[in-house]
Order: sequence, then structure tokens, then C-alpha cells
Amino acid sequence: MPDAPITVAIDGPSGSGKSSVSKAVARTLGVAYLDTGAMYRALAWWALDRGLDLTDQAAVARAAHDLPLEIGTDPDDVTVRVDGTDVTEAIRQTRISSQVSAVATNLDVRAELRRRQRELIEQARHDHGGVVAEGRDITTVVAPDAEHRILVTASEEARLARRSTELHGGAGAELLAATRDQIVRRDRDDSTVSAFFVPADGVVGIDTSELSFEESVQAVLDVVQAGGAGLTSPAPLHTPETQESR
Repeated sequence: MPDAPITVAIDGPSGSGKSSVSKAVARTLGVAYLDTGAMYRALAWWALDRGLDLTDQAAVARAAHDLPLEIGTDPDDVTVRVDGTDVTEAIRQTRISSQVSAVATNLDVRAELRRRQRELIEQARHDHGGVVAEGRDITTVVAPDAEHRILVTASEEARLARRSTELHGGAGAELLAATRDQIVRRDRDDSTVSAFFVPADGVVGIDTSELSFEESVQAVLDVVQAGGAGLTSPAPLHTPETQESR
């Protein structure tokens, strides 16, 4: 656990590896892990379970305020419960992934969930000495005062291959095509309310296109341990050497 409470805020597009990397970084640092994207997914599940039309923005915003959500912050046991029901696996299903953008682009929903996210971050800092929080808006809106702010990105080709392998067990042409809509369309929709392709001022960018998982984790740890985030001027893109270049 760090000597003083820290927040490591990590953003990035779908398939960039931010979730798996964030969990590993939290585990290594001995702090909590918060998947803010799971909160939007949980709300989508809750709204659909109640028969709401996700395009009815006012109704979904009301559901966000009422959402009985419990989200675990243990990087080794990430659980999500809604009204006592374990939805950890259910919110990763295609029916949620294909519709969650309708929830995530609802500005009233974002305001409510950002409020909850800030509360969870403060609680984790108090209880666990810090947190690695990942998801949309984390580096610029939810936790702009985080000690370490990082944007993890990768080429579209790399992101599609990773997500296809994760969802379908391979990255052949047909599997990539099946994954493309989920990645490209969701990023396009989400980008209307959040910027997550280019590091904002003071945010360190890490391109993981050519990095292994272990190298990606180490790249983030290098930034945290060097105290290189949270600068007042634009930070350089952090591109550590790959195994091949060494």
C-alpha cells in the first residue's frame, strides 16, 4: 500500500487493455480497483430488466438515481450487484454491450454516476490507501486532481484483435468483423460526450499497440512510480521499449 493515498486514473478506447491493465496495476500497488464502465452497464441491465426504453432519457436518468448498485473494488474479486442480484457476468453479455452507449451518452445519467464514482474513489482512498479507477472521463472530469492520470490507447487493429480474442477466442477475419461494430460504433457513440483518444493536458499517453500485457502493466507502473502524471503542461507519449526492440 502506498505511503499516502493515491488515485491512478486510467482512460482509453474500447479494447485498449485498460481494464485488465488497471486490475493488474491495482493488485501490484495493493490498492482498490474501480471499473466505472461497469456502472453504466449495470444501469443498462437494470433499466432493461424493468422494461424501460433506453432511448427515454428522462426515464433512464430517474433509474440512475434509484439504481441499487453495489460494486466491489477488490481487483481479485470484482463483483457487481443490482438490488441484490449478481450481474457481474450478465452485464458483459452482447445485449448489454450493444445497447450501453444509449445509457452512457445520457448526460443526466453521466452526472449522477460521476457523483457516485467520486464517492467511491474517496472511500477507496480512505479504506485502501488508494484506487486505480478506469473508464470514460476519469482523467479529465471525474478525477482531474488524481495524482496519476494516464490514457491507454492502441491502434484500431490491435484493439479489434484483443477484443475478438477475448470474446470469441480468436482473431480471424470473420471474428474481427463480428467484433468491429461493438468496438468502432461504441467508441464513435461515446466520443460524442467524452474524449478518450488523445491525452488531455497533464495526462500521460501510453500506446500499447506493440506491447504485451506484461509490458503494458509495467509501462503504467513506470509512470506511477516516476510520478510523471498530473503535470500542468501536456505530457509526452510514453512508448517503452518492446521485447522485440530489446
